[in-house]
Amino acid sequence: MHTIETDTLSSEFELALAHTPAAMRPRLRALFALDQRLARIIGKATEPMLAQMRLSWWREMLEQDPAQRPQGDAVLDAIGEKWAGEEAALRDLVNGWEHLLADPPLPEAEAEKFVEARAGALCAFARVSPGEKAYKNVNLAAQIWAIADLAAKVHSDTERNLLLDMGRRLSAQKPEKLSGFKGLAVLSALGRRAIANGGRPLMEGRGAGFTAFRAALLGK
Repeated sequence: MHTIETDTLSSEFELALAHTPAAMRPRLRALFALDQRLARIIGKATEPMLAQMRLSWWREMLEQDPAQRPQGDAVLDAIGEKWAGEEAALRDLVNGWEHLLADPPLPEAEAEKFVEARAGALCAFARVSPGEKAYKNVNLAAQIWAIADLAAKVHSDTERNLLLDMGRRLSAQKPEKLSGFKGLAVLSALGRRAIANGGRPLMEGRGAGFTAFRAALLGK
């Protein structure tokens, strides 16, 4: 059985949680834990069909009423508690990860769909939607993080260069203050730094801590 506690979250996720209001942390932690589960499915995939089957299981679970889901998986249980009625964005997240199973090198259209789905889940967490004043800023910050994180994990230079080009275009836009979402500001600032460093891991180097601190202080 997996638990959120034993499924150790990445350092950048923990930093984002530390700068998120306490009342919102369980909901964000559940999202991060699901995201990492999906990342492992894709990262360990040797047969795309097997990975698709595992992703399909998550889609099926997220389509069910929480009361009808199997109990005992802490990530699924936490989603049922903190995301009930809002699972559409999480199903889109599953679909987003599935786009990474495309034949290599990853096409830009598939990369864009992945980034949009991952950012969409964070917008759903923040409960912002298109047309709202905060949506553009939250969505931009989330997309920069999503691109930078993926760029640091791909093995193909072709794919990394594609993602870096996408990231640079977005990073050219000036960051705005993310009122109430300093945790996301941390992820975005680390993402901008990683893109500027050529797709290196978000927490690599001593400057990562300062970047996160500054983003949390300024909210952008």
